[in-house]
Amino acid sequence: MSTTLKEPLALPVESTTMRAAVVHSFTEPLTIDELPRPVAGTGEIVVRLEASGLCHTDIHAAHGDWPVKPSPPFTPGHEGVGIVIEVGAGVTEVALGDRVAMPWLGYACGTCDYCVSGWETLCLEQRNMGYSMDGGFAEYAKAFARYVVKVPEGVDPFDAAPLTCAGVTTYKAVKVAGTRSSDLVAIFGVGGLGHMAIQYASIAGGRVVAVDIADEKLALAKELGAEFTVNAAKVDPVEAIQKLGGADQAIALAVSPKSFEQAFASLRRGGTLVFVALPAENHIQLPIFETVLNGITVVGSIVGTRVDLREVFELHAAGKTHVTYERRPLDEVNESIDDVLAGRVPARIVFEP
Repeated sequence: MSTTLKEPLALPVESTTMRAAVVHSFTEPLTIDELPRPVAGTGEIVVRLEASGLCHTDIHAAHGDWPVKPSPPFTPGHEGVGIVIEVGAGVTEVALGDRVAMPWLGYACGTCDYCVSGWETLCLEQRNMGYSMDGGFAEYAKAFARYVVKVPEGVDPFDAAPLTCAGVTTYKAVKVAGTRSSDLVAIFGVGGLGHMAIQYASIAGGRVVAVDIADEKLALAKELGAEFTVNAAKVDPVEAIQKLGGADQAIALAVSPKSFEQAFASLRRGGTLVFVALPAENHIQLPIFETVLNGITVVGSIVGTRVDLREVFELHAAGKTHVTYERRPLDEVNESIDDVLAGRVPARIVFEP
């Protein structure tokens, strides 16, 4: 049970320094630096990291790919899971020793129209872990206590880390898509996000067709519940999905504008295309005529709320989902980024800081 705190508290015998992977330049590899350990301010906590997942967003951050860029030097990482070792004044949400996840939404104002209507992820005042505030590629990280989520007992931190972004992002995307029993759901991109999306679409009752360009990823998709698979490097995914009757929903998870266009074209009349991935190439061609005449819905889905993440953890604790990951030391951060970009990683890499 959390305790109301009037003064800061900390566990004893914690280091005053830490190792962290730091972006100093968008054109240079990350370096492992020795830095002062963060100190919790009012409403803040310090977490000793146990696991921290590598998301494609972290790579975009490190390379400065997006229009709104982070400011070097900074530490990426928004799939951090660990133990609370210090709580600042006024913290009531968590207690020393709790295991918590530190998601992309690191802070929101809590009072704007978006926050009070359940869309905190749209808050204009938000701050993001590993982007506008230092993240989890470190031995310790500081977070706002109100925006972390407790990890249930029995959920391994190395499972919890990918669930903190890959899980909650695709869980929300399936919600936004409106998937119902017997719907045909096309998942474009089977990786860290896609292998979770397949499971959530199946839980919602959908029949899943998984699209990728790697046979080993499509084999994983089959293991996780995909009814159909399509290798887009060998056959036209649009033609293959239309032969199945067209997708009721398509969820675009591959960082390729072409795959977004293929996802659109794979829909049946009245279908929904959900934008999730954020390619550095920021545009696709969207046909007006076909969108209007076929009654197509195109919608963006951005991560998930704290409630969504709690639900994701509950499903995993109940044995409903499986996380595929490869465990690596933080020292291998640059090699890991190269492996993700080259498509050599089946699903997720999780660092052990």
